[in-house]
Amino acid sequence: MDAKIERWFRAPYGMPNGVQATGDGIWLVDQVTDRAALLDVSDADEYGMLRMRFEVSTESSNTSGLAWGDGSLWLAANGSAEKWRTPRDADADSGEILRVDPKTGITTGRWPLPGGGGTHGLEYDSFETGTLWLTTLKDQTLTQVRISDWTIQRVLPLPYGRAHGVVRVENGVWIVHTSDRVIVKLDPRTGDQLDRIHVPPSDPEPHGLSGYNGGFLYCDATSGWVARIRTDA
Repeated sequence: MDAKIERWFRAPYGMPNGVQATGDGIWLVDQVTDRAALLDVSDADEYGMLRMRFEVSTESSNTSGLAWGDGSLWLAANGSAEKWRTPRDADADSGEILRVDPKTGITTGRWPLPGGGGTHGLEYDSFETGTLWLTTLKDQTLTQVRISDWTIQRVLPLPYGRAHGVVRVENGVWIVHTSDRVIVKLDPRTGDQLDRIHVPPSDPEPHGLSGYNGGFLYCDATSGWVARIRTDA
């Protein structure tokens, strides 16, 4: 797929590792502090930043993914956070998924990652309501789970390692492969590759991913940039 990538703004955090656009603005989560912020969607200021509308602390740890659905934030806790900060009692020992109240930061649900290991991305499926897609890194797969009983619905093999942000669209599911700098579209039923977007080395590295205005947003936990991808280029 032809795409145009442009730097949009710098995150208010040093290591933004999950991004989600909603009707209220753009949510970002920090991998170090595990705080999530809602940013106002307006022109960036002279320093290349958007105004922070709201911020919450969470019980997540080493947060490496963010999604929005059913009135909640969903966070991918990627295990121990002790290399980033002082450990807390609520920190995960391995990959976990947290459901978080966006107004208070309170955890309203907590589930282990299927198969254990780490996770770098997740997506609430608005087409198959009540399910989440999770990157299950140990097995290099993408797993769909039903939230109500946390049962596995599908497991898709992934073409590359270090899978990160996930976006579900009507006719597929897009997954970031950070090290390979490629965003791959898969058939959600068969796992067949349908399309791909290459991210050149001159652009910020892709980590978290969100749909936005017919294209995408992604965040770079290395540089702090949030970039826009236009797919009508």
